[in-house]
Amino acid sequence: MTEAILLVGGRGTRLRPLTVHTPKPMVPAAGVPFLTHQLARAKAAGVERIVLATSYLAEVFEPYFGDGSSLGLHLEYVTEEEPLGTGGAIRNVASRLHSGPDEPVLVFNGDILTGLDIPALVRTHETTGADVSLHLTRVEDPRAFGLVPTDATGRVTAFLEKPQTPEEIVTDQINAGAYVFRRSVIDTIPTGRPVSVERETFPDLLATGAHLQGMVDSTYWLDLGTPQAFVRGSADLVLGRAPSPAVPGRCGDRLVLPTATVAPDAKLTGGTVVGEGAHIGEGARITGSAILPGAVVEPGAVITDSLIGARARIGERSILEGAVIGDGAHIGPDNELRDGVRVWCDARIPAGAVRFSSDQ
Repeated sequence: MTEAILLVGGRGTRLRPLTVHTPKPMVPAAGVPFLTHQLARAKAAGVERIVLATSYLAEVFEPYFGDGSSLGLHLEYVTEEEPLGTGGAIRNVASRLHSGPDEPVLVFNGDILTGLDIPALVRTHETTGADVSLHLTRVEDPRAFGLVPTDATGRVTAFLEKPQTPEEIVTDQINAGAYVFRRSVIDTIPTGRPVSVERETFPDLLATGAHLQGMVDSTYWLDLGTPQAFVRGSADLVLGRAPSPAVPGRCGDRLVLPTATVAPDAKLTGGTVVGEGAHIGEGARITGSAILPGAVVEPGAVITDSLIGARARIGERSILEGAVIGDGAHIGPDNELRDGVRVWCDARIPAGAVRFSSDQ
């Protein structure tokens, strides 16, 4: 099939504190680093060779994935000296590509969970003779995304970044973060400076008459840029709503990795995952949450739609809803943490220190 570039250099600032010690693509989702799901889906689509464009905490990737042989892939790694943006990152790895000038090169963003039909996108690219083909998806509220209107044949007519007024919202089609480039087009991206494909490369190509083709694929799609989205994506992988051949177990209401321990009367539902070496105490109730490796949930704790970082501890009877707890943090007994609260790595919250209700 084709070779691919995977953009995994972002700092993941919206996901902090999850990304303080771990690059965003390496944060576990459904029991394995999120990047594993992307690599496995690319492999399943026939991709054999992938160049990873790394930057933030770049040293983490290669020790984990090596040359990719364990996944049936050939992986190479290129690290940016300075952040170069999406377009700059693509151009920065061009020398590692083997494709000829007219051959297709897949490009993926490292924070998108999707059921995209990858072979269909490549076929669309080849049959239309496009210079670049884009995966488009439809969303109810497109204001946070880049709109991509197309004509009756699917040819892209404009790029509209994050419209705000009703007049600006001319379509519900957005850039979904996966592309097929004609190899020669990658060589036209400027070198040595930051470049955004969304704001510079694609609009410039359109202005010069290049053929940009859109393919709408409305299967599962989720931008994992926020903690709430990441937790949801992990749960959807466990539940089987989001497709991945890399989920380490059968899909269902819960996924407990082999070295984790769960008390017999603890209740795990809604796509909850319990990572390696984690422990869930008696009477705990956990719904739609990710408990990362080595974390401890003490008896009677209630956790909903939350992410508990590696080696963190949640005290007895504490209630967490929509919370993100950083690696190594300790939440004492009888706390209530709700509505998007983020507790930083290694922080300590004493017993009963944070409440949204009476302590009686």
